[in-house]
Amino acid sequence: MDLQFSDRVVLVVGGTGFIGSAVVDRLRAEGATVVVASRNASADGVALDASDEDSVRRGVDEVLERHGRIDGLVVTAAPPAQTLDPARSSDPEQILSAVDGKALSFLRVARAVIPAMRDAGFGRIVAISGQNAYISGNITAVVRNASTILIAKNLADELAGTGVAVNVINPGLVTETPSAEVAPGRGGESSPDQIADLVAFLTSPRSAVDGESIAIGHRMLGTTLL
Repeated sequence: MDLQFSDRVVLVVGGTGFIGSAVVDRLRAEGATVVVASRNASADGVALDASDEDSVRRGVDEVLERHGRIDGLVVTAAPPAQTLDPARSSDPEQILSAVDGKALSFLRVARAVIPAMRDAGFGRIVAISGQNAYISGNITAVVRNASTILIAKNLADELAGTGVAVNVINPGLVTETPSAEVAPGRGGESSPDQIADLVAFLTSPRSAVDGESIAIGHRMLGTTLL
């Protein structure tokens, strides 16, 4: 299937990371012009710190100056789950920091690209959250992921009918060699390449999906979610 990425520009925030680098490779293989945004920009990328409003504005403005458009945005940037201290799961300071580093970072970048997308009448925005949003057991992990999902849904509703779609992908454990087994109370495993395949579709003109929160891998075994 031709995903129609010819002449499309996609900004990938966190594009040097474990998931982000796979997304970048997949989008480029599909023919998209991909701009990698990270705190330390490569020669063909842009410097962008998603935790800083001014840095976000400068980075997005630079992409628009270079390419004249942003058709897609993928935000994979967030502090790894391993950096969260389980002993501080209910610590308000850790929760606030985690929400800022993931959910609000996504919101900052999305808000910065939306005006250009609205003007163009087309845009695709994808956030990477996580299946931890579905279960209790770690307040920090739940809140930062659930906040990302809720922000994305609200943005999607605000933009309904404009041609700009917003969706979220929720992995469980991400590994190069995902197991087919799914443990009770856990989400299915997925690989960066599997996530990248889904991102590529959702950011393409072929996709009419909007306002969705999509689990990749088996969605949390043993739970019922409405």
